[in-house]
Amino acid sequence: MRFADGHVGWFVTGYSAVRSILSDARFSARPERHHLVVELPMAKAFAGRLTLSVSGMFHLQDPPQHTRYRRVLTGEFTVQRMKRLEPKITDITRASLDAMEKSGPPADLVEDFAFPIPSLVTCELLGIAQEDREGFRWAVATMSRWDSGVEETRNALDTVLGFFPPLIRRKRREPGDDLLSRLIENSDLTDEELATVGYILFAGGFETTANMLALGSFALLEHPAEKELLRAEPGLINNAVEELLRYLTIGHVGPQRAALEDVEIEGVLIKKGQAVMMSLPAANRDPGQFEDPESFGIAKPAGGHVAFGHGVHGCLGQQLARVVMRLAYPALFDRFPGLRLAVPPGEVPIKEDAMAYGVHRLPVEW
Repeated sequence: MRFADGHVGWFVTGYSAVRSILSDARFSARPERHHLVVELPMAKAFAGRLTLSVSGMFHLQDPPQHTRYRRVLTGEFTVQRMKRLEPKITDITRASLDAMEKSGPPADLVEDFAFPIPSLVTCELLGIAQEDREGFRWAVATMSRWDSGVEETRNALDTVLGFFPPLIRRKRREPGDDLLSRLIENSDLTDEELATVGYILFAGGFETTANMLALGSFALLEHPAEKELLRAEPGLINNAVEELLRYLTIGHVGPQRAALEDVEIEGVLIKKGQAVMMSLPAANRDPGQFEDPESFGIAKPAGGHVAFGHGVHGCLGQQLARVVMRLAYPALFDRFPGLRLAVPPGEVPIKEDAMAYGVHRLPVEW
């Protein structure tokens, strides 16, 4: 694969090869070792604004630096702690559906369902006031779009980075029952590190889950037999969520790694310094791993997918995303059993212009 800057590296699509590379310490996640896949204005906007050494960009670091942050954060995202959030997530979901029902059809599932729920849940988790949600939504969406201009992206980045430092200082004075307050109390992270960690967790927990809720709803509406099966057998929800994650895999760009030494993967020699771009959607449709991978079915075995990545950099908030999806999908279709698309499927605007795959709008009626 030839990268945008002329570097010749590798594009990896096989399931076993992707897992091998993501779990191999001989491959680095540090961006200064990587190469641009395409020329994007946001790369110029980010240049010089974020430094790995001081900002706490743990998702772009290798062990042992990455390990320090991961050790502090892992305890905040256990299955047990996420389950304690279920009553709040249920309340947030119910309120969103109440508002949607009150407004009446037609509705946009992106605006009325997919975005409000994870953004409010993430605000609750981090202890961010709900009135700040809209500004963050704009900023995060702007930074994730490929067609955002350099100045627009810089303004969005400044908005986000300018919000968290005073929030951290306020929580040091007035701690609450939230993740950031607990990190302040139980870790040695600096205010600068905490602010950047807060941004990473907000952006990762909000944008990706919102895209999954919208795109997953679209998939179920396009497969009405699967939607009805889920309503008839609610016990299938856990497997349904895993199958949606496998089948849709919204992370359609990356992850990228760079070889720290010569490494042979499945008979292919990847030389020291070469970049490796992996396709998680392709890996999750590898016929060598999944039976009939191009078809969708909520009862199909879907375990072992790599929608959340793999290895030490596996998505930190994956259990929270699963809980939100397990509660939100059944609530939606139980409240609106006759829910259907308000436009032909081909007219639903697909989000192909951003780092995470999804839909821009999802018009529905009932």
